[in-house]
Amino acid sequence: MKLDPASRLHILGIGGIGVSAVVRILHARGYTLSGSDVRRSVLTDELQAQGIDVTIGHDADNIQGADAVVVSTAIPEHNPELLEARRLGLPIYHRSEILNALASTSTTIGVTGTHGKGTVSSMITWILEVAGLKPGFVIGGRLLNFDINARDTGGEFMVLEVDESDGSHQNFDLDYVVCNFLELDHLNYYDDLQDIQDTMQGFIEGHDRLKDVFINIDCQGNRDLTEALRMRPTGYGVEHNAEFRAVIQGEGQMPIVFEAFERGESLGTFELNLPGRYNVVNAMGAIAVAKRLGVEHDAIANALRTYKGLENRFTIEQGGGVTIVKDYNSHPTCMRKVLESAKDITPGRLISVFKPYRYTLIKYLQDEYGAAFEGSDEVIITTMYAANEDPIPGVDTQLVVDKIRANDLNVTHIPDQTQITAYLDRTVEPGDKVIFFGGDDFFRMADAFTAGLAQRAGASHPEPVLGADVGSPRQVDPEVP
Repeated sequence: MKLDPASRLHILGIGGIGVSAVVRILHARGYTLSGSDVRRSVLTDELQAQGIDVTIGHDADNIQGADAVVVSTAIPEHNPELLEARRLGLPIYHRSEILNALASTSTTIGVTGTHGKGTVSSMITWILEVAGLKPGFVIGGRLLNFDINARDTGGEFMVLEVDESDGSHQNFDLDYVVCNFLELDHLNYYDDLQDIQDTMQGFIEGHDRLKDVFINIDCQGNRDLTEALRMRPTGYGVEHNAEFRAVIQGEGQMPIVFEAFERGESLGTFELNLPGRYNVVNAMGAIAVAKRLGVEHDAIANALRTYKGLENRFTIEQGGGVTIVKDYNSHPTCMRKVLESAKDITPGRLISVFKPYRYTLIKYLQDEYGAAFEGSDEVIITTMYAANEDPIPGVDTQLVVDKIRANDLNVTHIPDQTQITAYLDRTVEPGDKVIFFGGDDFFRMADAFTAGLAQRAGASHPEPVLGADVGSPRQVDPEVP
């Protein structure tokens, strides 16, 4: 695929967290761009401020004068602009095809897997930056070290978060691949875990330019993938013996200190100023890549110590003596790990707030969701988000409530999510921890709740504890690129 900078590209869903990242690279390279989205957001405002023509609302007239249209999987088939583009016979490209073309002249590091890919890719990016290599990057989240989700530098390296949720990872040809986790997920696209593994195997083995693949072998799905691959990957992990392995020192509270090993030889001690012991395995993936690229220990250590994380990944704020955590994860494995780490923040009660996501996920992972909230003193559940999926008989919000209660947990079902803040105002006490699992709508709720707590306590604004936000981009569907 060859892109012509003289052509006008019209981007549907331009305010999406992944799509906007690609738009930033296109804009930096001088492409003529326009785009549309269903609503205004921080990201659409930022793109407009850069001089990009952004229209709020979808209409067939928006693509007048366009030479090609760019879409993501989030765009429905009935979108009027997509229908008009097809009627006119315009070329239609998926964002992954555009991104692969843009990155083709760089040494590319693509991070994929069912979760953790944003953190690993941003860690790699920051390590290369501290090492003076000035990498470009396209990541589906705002990197707090850069306060942006994409950058084009013209340097040697380009770090990409490569989304596998819709199979679009198969559109990439990369130099290095990291597969961080491979679990049952994205069942709106895949049949089962075997289908996920088979597709990932085809993706890895289909690269003409691949130099190395790094796989987190703490994950059973990845271990199965490793057995199937014809090539020998580089393994990393914490719980299992791997070529790159970490040993956590102490109880794993902030700062998290660990010793890293390569083939049994110590690489030294590293420090993470992030909550979440699970971030150590993410760091080991980044360390493994950095070592392969020849980055020295001091640069890696300095980068990990100063790495700030991604927006709304275990982002902590406080208001009125209450600790509020925002995390975009909706997979039970991820939520369980966040909750395990959240216990260490303060000694008060732990309250989880969650909106179930997708009928398919709930159907196949209902027992895992039931057990995911272990350690919560209360779980607040609101009406599930279907993400355009057709209903499945017997699968609904009440099923999730029943599964959690079956694990002897205290569940409060609040069908109307607009009533959650009022309920929290009545029941939350100083010292409590409240964790919001979800997307942009939940994060706005969390921000309003935190601001209200701070105001009642006499503070002018919430106190950021870690990863202070600069405004939440549109990310209602956490798996949409």
